[in-house]
Amino acid sequence: MSQADHRSVTLPLPPPAYRWVVLLFISLAMFGNYYVYDSLGPVIDLMREDLGFSYGQIGFLSSAYNIAALLVLLIGGIIIDRFGTKNAIVVFGAICLGAAAVTAMAPHYETILAGRFLLGLGSEPLIVAATTALAKWFRGKELSFAFGINLSISRLGSASADWSTSFASPLYTNWQDPLWLATAIGGITVTAALLYWLLEKRAETSYHLGTTGEHEKLKFRDLYSFTPSYWYVVALCVVFYSTVFPFRTFAIDYFQQAHGLDREAAGLLSSLLPVAAIILTPLFGLWVDRIGKRSFFMATGSLVMLPLFLLVTYAPPGPDVPLIIPFIGSAQVPLTLFVVIFLLGAVFSLIPAVMWPSVAYIVDERRLGSAYAMMTLCQQLGWVVVPPVIGLLNDSFQASPENPAGYAAGMWFYTLLASLGLVFSWLLYRSEKGPGGHGLETITTKTGA
Repeated sequence: MSQADHRSVTLPLPPPAYRWVVLLFISLAMFGNYYVYDSLGPVIDLMREDLGFSYGQIGFLSSAYNIAALLVLLIGGIIIDRFGTKNAIVVFGAICLGAAAVTAMAPHYETILAGRFLLGLGSEPLIVAATTALAKWFRGKELSFAFGINLSISRLGSASADWSTSFASPLYTNWQDPLWLATAIGGITVTAALLYWLLEKRAETSYHLGTTGEHEKLKFRDLYSFTPSYWYVVALCVVFYSTVFPFRTFAIDYFQQAHGLDREAAGLLSSLLPVAAIILTPLFGLWVDRIGKRSFFMATGSLVMLPLFLLVTYAPPGPDVPLIIPFIGSAQVPLTLFVVIFLLGAVFSLIPAVMWPSVAYIVDERRLGSAYAMMTLCQQLGWVVVPPVIGLLNDSFQASPENPAGYAAGMWFYTLLASLGLVFSWLLYRSEKGPGGHGLETITTKTGA
């Protein structure tokens, strides 16, 4: 054993308070990152009015992020391995901040497109680096709880971008000022990343830190070994995220143009999706661990989602009901929209809470790295296609406040994707109920060594 190895063994473990402060700074870095990503949604109508962008162009702004994310994903963990987690979080946090500034700086489509592409290059490896860092600081049951806290604070960044239509409403007189606000909040990412760097740098000489091991790269030669159940989960993942996230991109604009909501009400209504994820995702995870029936719940969530996009299109709006977000704002919204978005938020919480852990039941532990990498790659491939399609459908059917029926084609496209999700989740349920099942319906949880 080398002197350095011997010294690391004899060092004490970091005290709990130190580790939870580390978690706070990592999570704050992710908060800023999520805010910057979701800051595009509230200014879509302003970009169309001030800059003359079409819905198709805005759809490609969303896809530019995913294209960059695909490029980073194919590189695998090499970047994180080379930089180390503490350096990677700072570097990629700075890229996200720069991307926010580029997006806000000039009224040119190419500049804004470059900013969104740059954000994809920084944001995705930042998420990987943050996840890797958490695995160094937390172990056992604490790890799942730490991941849950990290995700909740991250989703709070998404909700805050929607809430900015209320707490920063004076800025929404043009497209640029809200994006400069996003740039300022992106500064939280860099500040928190630097504070984390200082904490880990100090801990390296004072405490014994865990190791994360090498990042497993995507191994295409191993794909033949995955079972049909795995591919059903991947297919459900693709159609689910390709439906929900593009809908969120256009949601605030859609509520304004098709349903006549003002910007503040539209932002509060859209925020129900991430707020539901903050509250319900860990609760659903605990519930399913207690009763099993994972493939059944994925099928149930897919079935609930199927009619929602047609309901917001064709169902009577119903009476207005109060929507109150404490300390943020309140608004009157149609009852139908409130119920539909609440149900979509519940589905947005249920399916991911069950879907991602299910892979660990289906795939051998030695191939989990490749399995999750392939799942994420397929997810990004699906996600990159849908926003331009929705944008082009809106343009082709001349969607506008004067022609709200023009938004129906996009809602039918979301419904088509949701129906495919129901098919794949039913195939998974049927497969898992048979003799070749992998235990998704059982109560026993699968834990690592």
